Amino acid sequence: MQTFAYRAINERGTTVSGTMEADSLDNATTMLVDNGLIPTKVHALSATRPTALLAFLTRWIQPVRMLELILFTKQFRTMIRAGIPMMQLLQSLETQTEDPALKKIVIGISHDISQGLTLHDALRKHPRVFSPLYCSMIRAGETSGALPEVMDRLIYIMEHEHKIRTDIRTALQYPIFVMTFLGVAFFVLLTYVIPKFANIFERSGLTLPLLTRICIQAYKLLTTYGPVLLVVAVVGGAALVYYLKTDEGRMFKDKWLLKLPLLGTLFTKAAMSRFASIFSILQSSGVAVLDSMRILQETINNRAIAQEFDRLAERLEEGRGIAGPLRQSQYFTPIVINMTAIGEESGKLEEMLIDIAAHYDWELEYAVKRFNDALGPILIVGMAAVIGFFALAIYMPMWDLSRVVQ
Repeated sequence: MQTFAYRAINERGTTVSGTMEADSLDNATTMLVDNGLIPTKVHALSATRPTALLAFLTRWIQPVRMLELILFTKQFRTMIRAGIPMMQLLQSLETQTEDPALKKIVIGISHDISQGLTLHDALRKHPRVFSPLYCSMIRAGETSGALPEVMDRLIYIMEHEHKIRTDIRTALQYPIFVMTFLGVAFFVLLTYVIPKFANIFERSGLTLPLLTRICIQAYKLLTTYGPVLLVVAVVGGAALVYYLKTDEGRMFKDKWLLKLPLLGTLFTKAAMSRFASIFSILQSSGVAVLDSMRILQETINNRAIAQEFDRLAERLEEGRGIAGPLRQSQYFTPIVINMTAIGEESGKLEEMLIDIAAHYDWELEYAVKRFNDALGPILIVGMAAVIGFFALAIYMPMWDLSRVVQ
């Protein structure tokens, strides 16, 4: 496949331009004509190796941001509702999209649809951008003939997900900043401040306090075995990252996160809100319950809770309801279980799920505030402990030394 730049005239007589992928120049020209365009200029783009490598790295290191994808979906929904033909719609999206990665994906989708694929099949070829939930919702909209309405619900889910992730990320920014500062302060004090006083203290012949001896020995250990410790840290970090990417490692990490004090509550409430909001949208969009369980398993972002959906699907295949299997799960809260049971019995499951999502949205906001309120004093105490440790390690022997001089 080569990348071609083109300039052409559309059905309205307007000149449009862009890029596309094709096997040859003739194939590119034919594709433009098939899409209702009159090509005026088509030429291959020369891609050097560094440029190709940079494009590859950009595609994998910088995927499409959520806000860009939300805007893309809103534009798509608006044009679908206006009755614009699919190929013309995709050409307009290609022109309007500013994100380079997303623009290239739109070109690929346009090509796939021109080859006879359905929209959701074309989207599935880009799993790093379009999640299983996204593709399944589009498929439900195509099947039911209510694609604009389904995309309304999809946009709600995406904005809801973005809000939850932003809330959690905001809650974690402050502790991460303070812990980083403490780590830097510890390293600077240990490697630059302590050595300047260590020689003075050792030549004085004083019996050094325990804190000072600990600092001096830590400094000697760092200077003597620094390269070895660095290698061990790098290898250990790489091994940990590799382990956490395995199924067993991700399961261990997600279970551990749910058990953390303060943070565990945040992750649990976020998962409950995500479960209720997505499940309610899937139900209203006509997605089967078993398919909904599989979609939830892939979108819940926690392996420990996702495993429960696998068990739920097995029990649903046996003809059981949803509330019963939920009671046997260790992660679903009593509110979710009881309100789901009421929704099943009354035939208003979708409404109950919406209420659950609204409740946990409020709970999550409260939990984030409580987390920030509780974490502030803890971090201040930790910072004071680190600085106080080094202050005592330096000033206690200096006090003893001043008394000897007197």
